Amino acid sequence: MLALLMLWLVVPAAAQAQPERPTNIVGELVAQGPVAADGTVTLALNFRPKPGWHGYWSNPGDAGLGMELAWELPEGWTAGEPLYPVPHRLEIAGLMNHVYEGNYAVLVPVRIAPGAARDGAVSVAADWLACTDKICVPESATLSARVPAGGAPDARFAAWQAALPPLLDRPARFELAGNTVRLAVPLPASLALGEPHVFLRTEQLIDYGAAQGFRRTGDWLVAEIPRDGLAEGAEALSGILSLDEAGNGVTFVAEPGAIPTGGTVIGGPAQALAPLWLLLGGALLGGLVLNLMPCVFPILSLKALSLARAGESQADARRDGLAYTAGVMLACLALGALLLGLRAGGAEIGWAFQLQEPGVVVALLVLAVAITANFAGLYELPSLSFTRGGGRASAFSTGLLAAFVATPCTGPFMAAAMGAALLLPWWQGMLLFAALGLGLALPFLLLGFVPALRKRLPKPGKWMDVFRKVLAVPMGLTALALLWLLWQLGGPWFAVVSALVAAGLVVVLARPRYRLAGAGLAAVAVAALTQIPEPPVRTDAGLLAAVPYSDTALAEARAAGKPVFVWFTADWCLTCKVNEGVAIEREATREAFEQAGVVAMRGDWTRRDPAITRFLTAHGAAGVPLYLWYAPGKDGEVLPQVLTPDSITALAAQS
Repeated sequence: MLALLMLWLVVPAAAQAQPERPTNIVGELVAQGPVAADGTVTLALNFRPKPGWHGYWSNPGDAGLGMELAWELPEGWTAGEPLYPVPHRLEIAGLMNHVYEGNYAVLVPVRIAPGAARDGAVSVAADWLACTDKICVPESATLSARVPAGGAPDARFAAWQAALPPLLDRPARFELAGNTVRLAVPLPASLALGEPHVFLRTEQLIDYGAAQGFRRTGDWLVAEIPRDGLAEGAEALSGILSLDEAGNGVTFVAEPGAIPTGGTVIGGPAQALAPLWLLLGGALLGGLVLNLMPCVFPILSLKALSLARAGESQADARRDGLAYTAGVMLACLALGALLLGLRAGGAEIGWAFQLQEPGVVVALLVLAVAITANFAGLYELPSLSFTRGGGRASAFSTGLLAAFVATPCTGPFMAAAMGAALLLPWWQGMLLFAALGLGLALPFLLLGFVPALRKRLPKPGKWMDVFRKVLAVPMGLTALALLWLLWQLGGPWFAVVSALVAAGLVVVLARPRYRLAGAGLAAVAVAALTQIPEPPVRTDAGLLAAVPYSDTALAEARAAGKPVFVWFTADWCLTCKVNEGVAIEREATREAFEQAGVVAMRGDWTRRDPAITRFLTAHGAAGVPLYLWYAPGKDGEVLPQVLTPDSITALAAQS
């Protein structure tokens, strides 16, 4: 109701007095031809939207209005339910719409009773809504046609009928399971699928904008769709299953029934998930690689050296290793549980979602500055006594800290595992998060349990204080990177005030004489942060003159018959920035794209973007980077997460 009210509020005053003939979507009533021998005839409502305007499917989605028809037919004639072609999705201001942007025809079957006249005039009073992405105008018209007694059928009906999704000859099944609608549609296992999507005719039952999960099990396609809306249930469901982005689909009618379990998960272009054991191995290796991140390596190095301190017993080393591992795994499991819980509640987020929140990045900045100052020797805290022991409590807190600063990153091994964690049952997803934590903790755990490894570490000495100060440099660079990210997220003033928050807390820790002044500075800066408005979205197209990603922009680019390169990035993604410098934002790539006519499209996930999150989830990705290449007329090819200088130019040369 709120979405409907918003639509009516944006209707211009000029729309109050509608012209007799609509001006934005022109409608025409057409009869197919004479009445058939079985006493039926088909009428078509042929709509022609102006460029930039669109009409709506029978269920318009989060916003819009379906068409209303009032027929005047000869006696004994009965109009059936309108038959629509496959709609497509259009997101505007966070609302998902089911629309038609080009010419489209809605067909209406009419049955003539025995003994009734076989020809005559027909008319319909039609009301529909015409919209752009900024304005909506209700339009209406009385459309007329004549069903002839003889003559040839209208040739346009062949194309209009071909655009209708055929009705399946078997019923589908559905069940309402908690916050999810589970739908099983009978489809031959041999039928190729692109990117399926369910358009449900029943209103107020599902979340139209949420990502839909699909599995194939035998000759069934099982869809899982988050629920949302006012409808408490349904005795039957019907709708259209879109099979790909080319407008192919089928019409289904579903009745309550058992839904097949198991099967192969479909993520975007029919990608099956790897076996669970292989995903667990990827998560373990991915966590291991995280130890090389510049923000984690200093913490790990100094904590490892603490194991080599004089007098360390085997028992103490093992306890430290286990405590550190417990801290790491607890942090990973807590983050995983939060991510899965928020997604189950309808939030459209992915891996590293915390870095899309400026407040979390401010906290990370304060933490990075505090660690840098500690490494530089400005002050000491027991929980940060990396080189002087601290016992199991210190090891545990160090594990929490290492996981917290490392988990926003993604790498080649962990990408598939984290993407699968969002699609698999929750307990399997939590296993993957646990494997990630174990991989991150594994080097320190091995140092605690393998004396031969500890013996290879340098002996403690005064050099450790120097080494500790040296490691303040990469931690300081991490703090500068976070400050730059805050500049991107909130603008220059947000970054400056965030730096004042960190400076005030460091004064509190390092200079007790000025503790009150430091606390006051931090408090005033925190209050100021809440008053700084969010900056506008950046529109820099870069060297490739990339267009911003949207479902509509991607569909239009592919429909133009040109190769399309789409990449999803974020300012906080180190892998993304390396790939852009190595392979994407290069003069050689720009020249190759110009010669091949490639359309470059970029999705910026620095801030939260539900449309990008849905796209990532549909392609089995938990976060960025994600790179896809669309050859003309083909489905997207997912490229590796680590690009080489020739990765993209070679594809452009083949186009």
